[in-house]
Parts: sequence; C-alpha cells; structure tokens
Amino acid sequence: MVDRRIPVILVAGFLGSGKTTLLNHLLANRQGARIGVVVNDFGSIAVDAMAVSGQVDTMMSFGNGCLCCAVDASGLDAMLAKLSEAEAGIDVIVIEASGLAEPRDLIRLMIASENPAIAYGGLVELVDAAEFEATRKRHPELDEHLGFADLVVLNKTDRADEDTLAKLRGTIDEIAPGTPVIATSHGRIDPTLFFDARPRERAGQMSFDDLREEEHDHEHHFHTAYDSVAFTTERPLDPRRLMDFLDQRPGGLYRIKGFLDFGPNDPRSRFGLHTVGSFIQLERSAWPSGQPRRSELVLIGSGIDTEAVTARLEECVADDPEVADERGMLRVLRFIQD
Repeated sequence: MVDRRIPVILVAGFLGSGKTTLLNHLLANRQGARIGVVVNDFGSIAVDAMAVSGQVDTMMSFGNGCLCCAVDASGLDAMLAKLSEAEAGIDVIVIEASGLAEPRDLIRLMIASENPAIAYGGLVELVDAAEFEATRKRHPELDEHLGFADLVVLNKTDRADEDTLAKLRGTIDEIAPGTPVIATSHGRIDPTLFFDARPRERAGQMSFDDLREEEHDHEHHFHTAYDSVAFTTERPLDPRRLMDFLDQRPGGLYRIKGFLDFGPNDPRSRFGLHTVGSFIQLERSAWPSGQPRRSELVLIGSGIDTEAVTARLEECVADDPEVADERGMLRVLRFIQD
C-alpha cells in the first residue's frame, strides 16, 4: 500500500494553440488544488495574473500555492523531484510543453522516471481550430502528436464556423480514432476533467459523498455542457468486464473517478480509479475502517447516453461474488501505481 502519487499531466500543442491560456485558466479556477507547473520552454509566460518574463530557470513560489518553473527536457526529472517533495503539498503537476516539443519524448521521460512520488497522468493535446489545417500542411508530424494524446482540446472554436469545426472533428477522428475531444475557446476547460484536489483538514480519503458534492458544486459553471453518471454497487465487480468497459468506453466520456471493489480477487484492497480521456490509472489502498465495501464511480462526458452507460456498468457486476478470476485481475494490475 502506498500514498497517493502526484499525477503529472502533459499539455502539448503547436505554437499558438493556447497552452498558456489554458494553463492560466486552470490556475485561476483550481478550486483548492495546489498546482505545480513546469514550463518546458523559454521566454515570457503569464501565470495566474503574474508575469514571469525572460529566462526562467529556477523554481518560483507564489502565495496562492502555485509553483512555476521553466526547464529543458534534461532537467525535467530533477525539477519534478523538487515539486513532488512532501513539504510542497502539491496535488497535481502540469507540464506545459514547448510548441515545438516532441510529446513522445516527454512521455518517455515520464514513464522512465524512477520518482516514487509521481505518476504519469496523461497527455492533453491542444488543437487550434482556426489554424490547424494550415499548420498541419507545414508540420505533418502533428498527426503523430495527436496519436499520442489521451485527450484532445479543440481550442479557439470561436474563430471557426460550424462547417470548419465539423470537418476538423472528422480529421481528428481519422488521426486519433476513439480519443475524446473537448471543444472550447480561450482554453476554458473544467479543471476537474484533469484533476482533483486532495481533501484537506480531515482524516481519511475522499469519500463518494465528497465526489458527488464536488460534482454538484461545479454544475453551476463549467459542467453546464457536460453529462454525468453516478454509479454505486454493493456487489464486487468482474475485472474482465470492467476493463472491457474502460477499453471500449462510450464516445464523449472524458473522465471517470471513484473506487472499485473486486471482491475475492483482492479482498484486502480498495482500488482508486482515475481516467483522463484514454489514460487509465489505478491506485491500491486499504479499505477505510468503518466504511462499507462497495464500488462508487462518477463519470463525466459530453453527449453521452447516461442510461446506456449505467446499463453497461451494471453488466460489470460479478455474477458470483465468491469466485475469483486471477487472469482477469492481471488486466487490472498492469495499471496499478505501486
């Protein structure tokens, strides 16, 4: 059993796609989360209404709990080590990649990291709705970048008409079939689609009621364009069926979070599930004392059939709660961050 690792989310996209704007939006609407920021670039960047200009090569601490620094790839692991120190109290680390960076290289750095305090949290690729086709002709490698993405943010939609957007969505679907796409302008993305703040000033882990309360609180602003499904079952889940659901999730489903009970497959463990787009992360912990064993999930997406999603989740419930499936459980364990 280990403490929760800090997720590290990569935000990539070609020059001018809106990465810094999205980052500022996350910082301004972080809803209690402490965000560590690494800028894989040099130059000028505005962070949470404060300008950081010039060659920034040291870590800077701001009073609001956000940390910002700029490094090249060779120094990335060392900087992540600083941000993941316990005294920093960081909930999530966001790396803003250079507009000319290779996402594949950054992903390799993250996966190869031996830092036990962090975990790769997925790649978010920004696309400029107005300029993508022209940029793609000059830089065909953008197709490969989209292929690595766990979530595509189609930004600057206010600068493109409906026909252009429809054509662009078709292009993205051809390049990265099945990858969720969020359309927005000015980088205005709901931060909870990326991360959650860890609960503070309380004992134990975040409960399902906390997740539901958080979901309700956000309905009044960013979530107005999203659908959500809450699923709870007292019976253990079948690991094969649950992983099939995650591998073939419904279109438009961006985020899944919550806790899983696989019953006799690992009776001592509760599994925390976190997904961003196609990225899947599971964390194993002990069952909290005094809390009932059950699976509890919140699923967030756009244009999803909530009844169909619920029905598919109900099919994931094990037929016999006493039978273990060791082979099926191997599909779960490959996503465990131990």
